[in-house]
Amino acid sequence: MDSKLTLKLDSKIIEEAKVYAKESNTSLSKLIENYLSAITSKKDQKRKVNPIVKSLTGIIKLDDSKDYKKAYTGYLIEKYK
Repeated sequence: MDSKLTLKLDSKIIEEAKVYAKESNTSLSKLIENYLSAITSKKDQKRKVNPIVKSLTGIIKLDDSKDYKKAYTGYLIEKYK
């Protein structure tokens, strides 16, 4: 059974989503329905990983002694001064 839902979203996002939906040959309602269905689905809790992404996993070796969260925080502080 279909039900009506009213959402309040940024108008720019709505326009971009309409363009995306049109390019995908679907309606904005169906696009949102599919998204909500995907994130609430109990059947497939484990997300499938694209083979290209999977092949890249582990390629970069990180320095365990470096605090990346602290470094990123410092970067953001400098960026938004």
